[in-house]
Amino acid sequence: MQLRKTILAASLAVSLALPAAAAAQTTDLDNVLVTATRTATTADASLAAVEVIDRDQIERSQARSLQDLLRGRAGIDLSNQGGIGKVSTLFLRGTESDHTLFLVDGVRVGSATSGLTALQDLPLELIERIEIVRGPRSGLYGSEALGGVIQVFTRGARKGVHTRFHAGAGSHRLRELGAGLDIGGEHAWFGVDASHQSSDGIDACRGIATPVFAGCGMDQPDPDRDGYENHALSLRAGFDGGNGWSGNARLLRSEGLNEYDADPAWGLPDRSRTLQQVTGVQLRRDDGGRLALRLSAGRHVDRSDNDLAGTATDGFRTRRDSAGLQADLTLAKSQLLTLGADWSRDSGGVEGPFASFDERRGNRAGFAQYQGSFGRHDVQLAARHDDNDQFGGHDTGSLAWGMDLGDGLRLSASHGTAFKAPTFNELYYPFYGNPALRPETSRSSELGIAQRRDGWHWQANAYRTVVDDLIVYDPQRFQANNIEHGEIRGLELGGGTTLAGWELALQATLLDARNRSAALDGKQLPRRARRSARLDVDRELGRWRLGATLLARGEAFDDAGNVLRMAGYATLDLRAETALGRGWTLQAALRNALDRDYETVAYYGQPGREYGLTLRYAPAP
Repeated sequence: MQLRKTILAASLAVSLALPAAAAAQTTDLDNVLVTATRTATTADASLAAVEVIDRDQIERSQARSLQDLLRGRAGIDLSNQGGIGKVSTLFLRGTESDHTLFLVDGVRVGSATSGLTALQDLPLELIERIEIVRGPRSGLYGSEALGGVIQVFTRGARKGVHTRFHAGAGSHRLRELGAGLDIGGEHAWFGVDASHQSSDGIDACRGIATPVFAGCGMDQPDPDRDGYENHALSLRAGFDGGNGWSGNARLLRSEGLNEYDADPAWGLPDRSRTLQQVTGVQLRRDDGGRLALRLSAGRHVDRSDNDLAGTATDGFRTRRDSAGLQADLTLAKSQLLTLGADWSRDSGGVEGPFASFDERRGNRAGFAQYQGSFGRHDVQLAARHDDNDQFGGHDTGSLAWGMDLGDGLRLSASHGTAFKAPTFNELYYPFYGNPALRPETSRSSELGIAQRRDGWHWQANAYRTVVDDLIVYDPQRFQANNIEHGEIRGLELGGGTTLAGWELALQATLLDARNRSAALDGKQLPRRARRSARLDVDRELGRWRLGATLLARGEAFDDAGNVLRMAGYATLDLRAETALGRGWTLQAALRNALDRDYETVAYYGQPGREYGLTLRYAPAP
């Protein structure tokens, strides 16, 4: 691949420049997020259930992928088809895997055909921070934000010269390499990062040996390892023109090669070449007065070319273009009015032996939001109208209220509506699509309470969501179909403290996600565990840092009829790192230390015990 050569060259060039790193003054933005309201606010002041994962947390976790980093967090359930690089889907607050809106640097991403975001192909080493917003956000973002919004921010530039480098190795011949460079002055900045990751993988599919179609759906899958390779490049540049004018442009390109099991008798592909590319530009005018303006535009390209033993079989190509204009008007102290307009156009096509399609549709929207504080009370109101070429107009909105009870206690309540347009695959894919599908709509209510004091914090959020016209696969019609509705009730718990020098962080989820159609009333929605928890424990001991992550997940079902059961499991990950001096750090990890066997998708196994070693260079500013 041409990108692979570019990445290796960039890694070498940046690593040679490592000694030139210089100090710079930076601003701590760890507690500031923009996703929940499309304006800057602190996580503590947000009326939504939010979580921010910064770069320090990412590196300390020693996660190999975005999926590893998100596993077990409150409200999140993940399924994976066989380890690193394999197809992964995320269920936020029990909603469908295409009910979460993903943004990369403000640009809407995700396949217009499948509706999924290729989490496995978003390289963790190129990510600076992640913002997770739980609960409906269609009143600000439109379609897809039923369960919430997850925004990924790629590496950013800072004043001065900053360099970094990492190299790693591990089980199943895991190889990792990457480097980055930021150069920033008073009025302009530039940055570049490149990364490589590859693994021989595991033999992911164990076969079904029954006539039931599920999981990989094969009696005799290939008995070989299913490897993965990814090469990624991130470029960004920006300027500060004075008088409140600023702007930036960003590019993230990720190329992957993925192998998976196929049954030769079926003639289905066993290898896929993928491309994820996100480009975006922003222009902002904010002179500190009453009015701030932001103009943005972006494009996401998602492509997959599949083959069987080197012979092309089919391909998927989608493109999502978007643009927006937003005005933030300060009405008075602690009174902010936001007005905006969004435009988007999705296009997607499939080429294969069964049939092909090539479709596109546009969407125009206007939205308004009011945020106000009145003594101990905070209020947020949002409303949006979407005009879709294919499905007409949709009105959504939300209302949230918060109250400071004193002693660090905060009470909040909210209600919101959302909608989701069917994907192109749900409408047109051969032997599955149904052109008569209606958009899904939802209504959700939530009550939360939280407390933050010096040295400790906790929170609890209870919610109920009803999704009308929920789109599922109908085995009686052999195609996608709208059912009456699904009902989801949940409770999320979280907290953290320091005990005897150990930093403790606990998250837990109790979920009851039910199908409310006439035929399957009361059945659990597939691949959602009713109980899950994550405990992170870390401690610094001089130049050493030790840590562990315990993940527990209850049983779940892989089919709508709740016949195919996947057992619950618990895994333990151990990690350690030591400072070698002058910006060098050595990390070691033992994942799934107890060597547990488990599945998150029926018949797709997960890796057993694995080790990893990583050497990092990142001089302190």
